[in-house]
Amino acid sequence: MIEHHIDIQTRHGAMNTFVTYPEEGGPFPVVLFYMDAPGKREELHDMARRLGTSGYYVVLPNLYYRSTREFDYTAGDPTETSAQMFAYMGTLDDDLIESDTEAMFALVDADRQADATRVGAVGYCMSGPFSFAVACRFPERIHAAASVYGVRLFGEGSSAAIAQQAQGELYFACAETDRYAPKEMIDELEAHLRSIGANARVEWYPGTHHGFAFPQRPVYDKLAAERHWERLLSLFDRNLRCRATSGA
Repeated sequence: MIEHHIDIQTRHGAMNTFVTYPEEGGPFPVVLFYMDAPGKREELHDMARRLGTSGYYVVLPNLYYRSTREFDYTAGDPTETSAQMFAYMGTLDDDLIESDTEAMFALVDADRQADATRVGAVGYCMSGPFSFAVACRFPERIHAAASVYGVRLFGEGSSAAIAQQAQGELYFACAETDRYAPKEMIDELEAHLRSIGANARVEWYPGTHHGFAFPQRPVYDKLAAERHWERLLSLFDRNLRCRATSGA
């Protein structure tokens, strides 16, 4: 595997980013991996590597770069880092993520190892709605997008209002117990997506809690996490790999 820690120049500064992809067989379809609230950390690097070893060019940026180059909520005392995490979260919105995504596109457009005609996105927790947003805002570039226990998926300020713009397949993995994404919100999202004929799937993961896919979390559920990997890789394989074989 090839790994790089690079800075991507954005409109607001240098966005430090982890990039990984296989050594042979490129160019590779691209997956934009949007970090969760606790920050870009080795746990996420390992998840990016798993995507990379499956044949993808993975881009994992530090979305907090405007405030700090390094933040890892899981590495410190939660009572001390929690307030800082929520403060950093409050600095982000869909418009800023759109701008950062444009810079990520510039990176993959210029790298011969990346096939920028085949791009997918995935976001967890805080970034579930960011993945949803870029699918709607870049409909001709994002061919598949996944939100895993994403928050803010329906209601005021959500991308549900522009979901009809998305052309790629959408997937929403939802924890059964999630105070950040209550069942009422997810039910409304699912009903809305069905009403507009979106190419989307909303799936509940019984017995799970918010954060179930992260191996270092107390709520980690291995069976559910592996199901999420199966769904995620299947989503990307049929929308990114099949585009190459079909000539689309």
